[in-house]
Amino acid sequence: MRSRSRPTARIEIDGAGFPRSSLPLPVWRPLALALALIAPAAWAQVPEAARAPAAEDAELQLETVTVNARRRAEPAQAVPVSLSTLDGAELERQGVYQVQNLPLLLPSLNASYANGRQLSLAVRGIGNNPANEGLEGSVGIYLDNVYLGRPGMAVLDLVDLERVELLRGPQGTLFGKNTTAGVLNLSTRAPDFSPDNSVELSAGERGYYQGKAVISGPLSDTVAARIAVVGTHDDGWLKNDNDNRRLNSVTREGVRGQLLIRPDSDFSLRLIADYQHESGSQGTTMLYGVGPSPAGFRYLVDAAQLAGATGIRIDPDRYHVNIDGPQKMKVEQGGLSAEANWELGGGYRLTSITAWRSWEFGSHNDIDGTNADIFSDSEFRVKDSQVSQEIRLASPTGGAMDYVLGAYYFHQDISSSNWLTYGSGADVLALPVTAPLGANVLNGITSATHGKMSTDSFALFGQADWHLTERLDLTTGVRATYERKVARSRRDAPLNAAPLFVPLLQAGRDSQVGAWRSDDITVQDVSPSGLLGLSYELAPDVLAFANLSYGEKSGGVNINGVGAAPTLGEDSLKVDPERARSLEVGFKSLLWDKRLRLNASLFYARVQDYQATGMRAAPGSFVVYQVLTNVGEVESKGVEWEIEARPTRRLTLSFNGMYNDASYRSFDNAPCPAERNPGAPSSCDLGGKQVQGAPLWTANVGGSYRWPWAEHVEQYVSANYAWRSEAPGSLDNSRYNRLPAYGVLNLATGWQYSRGSDVWELSLWARNALDKRYYYTGSNTVSAYTVSAAAPRTVGVTLRYNFM
Repeated sequence: MRSRSRPTARIEIDGAGFPRSSLPLPVWRPLALALALIAPAAWAQVPEAARAPAAEDAELQLETVTVNARRRAEPAQAVPVSLSTLDGAELERQGVYQVQNLPLLLPSLNASYANGRQLSLAVRGIGNNPANEGLEGSVGIYLDNVYLGRPGMAVLDLVDLERVELLRGPQGTLFGKNTTAGVLNLSTRAPDFSPDNSVELSAGERGYYQGKAVISGPLSDTVAARIAVVGTHDDGWLKNDNDNRRLNSVTREGVRGQLLIRPDSDFSLRLIADYQHESGSQGTTMLYGVGPSPAGFRYLVDAAQLAGATGIRIDPDRYHVNIDGPQKMKVEQGGLSAEANWELGGGYRLTSITAWRSWEFGSHNDIDGTNADIFSDSEFRVKDSQVSQEIRLASPTGGAMDYVLGAYYFHQDISSSNWLTYGSGADVLALPVTAPLGANVLNGITSATHGKMSTDSFALFGQADWHLTERLDLTTGVRATYERKVARSRRDAPLNAAPLFVPLLQAGRDSQVGAWRSDDITVQDVSPSGLLGLSYELAPDVLAFANLSYGEKSGGVNINGVGAAPTLGEDSLKVDPERARSLEVGFKSLLWDKRLRLNASLFYARVQDYQATGMRAAPGSFVVYQVLTNVGEVESKGVEWEIEARPTRRLTLSFNGMYNDASYRSFDNAPCPAERNPGAPSSCDLGGKQVQGAPLWTANVGGSYRWPWAEHVEQYVSANYAWRSEAPGSLDNSRYNRLPAYGVLNLATGWQYSRGSDVWELSLWARNALDKRYYYTGSNTVSAYTVSAAAPRTVGVTLRYNFM
């Protein structure tokens, strides 16, 4: 196996409070950080006459970005919190239309992704956990102000987007659902009373194609409509050597319709309905690393070969697998929402958001990762339905204080079922020291596990901005949430089980697949959230801020499998609430006559009882279960920066990044990595180790340039390079599952022909132009580790037509 060792990072803090690193990084990076932190204060002291002359043309200035982070439309630079935004048009130019690819443009965001069910997001290293229906995400995802109860609901084609906002740190004093790591807020373009129509076709390698169409305009003087349809296909980028199939394929079709009803200037109603269908073989994983097993085997090498596996090769960069089982998945989801806004007397605004969403997932997977008949099939089905109601009252602005008050209700019903069919060689998994092969302990049986959970959440929240002076503001926020979850879990008696006449073998089977049923498991929490912040305008367009925030996420119940519950009891299925404290100090500035945007912040967060998912083995067996656990304490600290400049009218440059030291301060009940076997204890202490999926350094560099090419024709070129340092791929922090550092380069060039209201655009693009093989996430069984591979280089062409 190829060595995956990397230089060890050592971070110290110098006397000035800045990070000093022994990483093999260019010297200019720490210098850039220091300059970023001191520039606004220095700039504020420079006399106006000594600064750069005013721009002769407003086109030289950077565009003003308007956000609703504080539930009011206001410039992003005026919001005293750590906030990143992406314009929908920029996403279209970059070809980023999936939530798992947003980290290529948002350095503070990480995504763990395998398929529509296995998605989780992390902000500043907090929240990157594999899927479990019993856990909520630490990062809340909102689509048009509607909280998505499952992160997988965001695995859709993000077309017709107006804006993406990423808020970092605990949220809840302004948003419907409380979260501990941050919020990803997705806003689609609303209907308008001016026509806005477009048709777009794209084609590329691996049979890739995407078609999009948008029709928008008035139906009457008081009603406008917008409808967007999309279809996407990719043949897949993994080759199955067993049957020459292409895997990780995907086909998606979706439609989104909206109505905007505005009878007068005091009332508006926005109605949204959407539906999406997805199918393919997403979720295929590759063998990545193998360590010694507790019984001395090298699982999926020696053990799998005993079951007849051939052609086992651990070389994930080849993007090849060798499996004999099914690999397919299907997702159907849809929703309805109604957002009503009333402009009340005196400048008050009342908002009501009512929503319903449904999400269904189904998959069949070859989970042994070989062409041996160990597992014939693993079928997963998840059904989720949610309703929510949010009411907010916003005060008028311009006085000594303005505020937002709100109430929120959320109800969710979710069920999860897994049918695991063992193959003719499954006995290599059953008590390998004492069970002879062919004893039919597990061979040919099917074990079914079912779980369901109902959630009710009620909250009151509010936030006030106190304008103490013309330059100094004090922000206070509070939230109280009551949440109740009721869950059940069971495992049915195995089907097609051959009779066993040896008590030891029968006991071994019962411990791994025997019938078990829980009673109702109830989790109730009263969760407070709070915010205290100060902001001060150092100079025009230079804002300094400091925020102290606290947030909680309620406890959860493992409904994906009973695991060790028959032995340890149903309390072993529970996890405690997650509690986060966060401090950030930063600034936002517009310099050089608004041609340079320079933002930076220092942050420190401590999370107690951090909720995580891992894999543990059944005693004396290779059979593993997904378990929920609480990490004693996690710490995240570092610095992040955003720089955007427009040196000329046609050139825009950006440089964003983050240094983040995310580690486990206390984790003495962690699963043991493979290198601790054989003879490892049932749990290990990972205190001081790096958090799963949290790179130490991230950086994105980009730029675009436009120039006249012919009459009515303009050409542009754009490039974006996103780099991530290495990170642990699994919760046990094994050296066999270190995800290496990688950099992804996206390139595009295009020609835009404008004549009147008609605009034609032809673009050529290359995503992952350097064909870097990298991985969204890792996972583990016992002594074997797998990864989910991101797409290789894709070159294609897009034709777009906008018309009135």
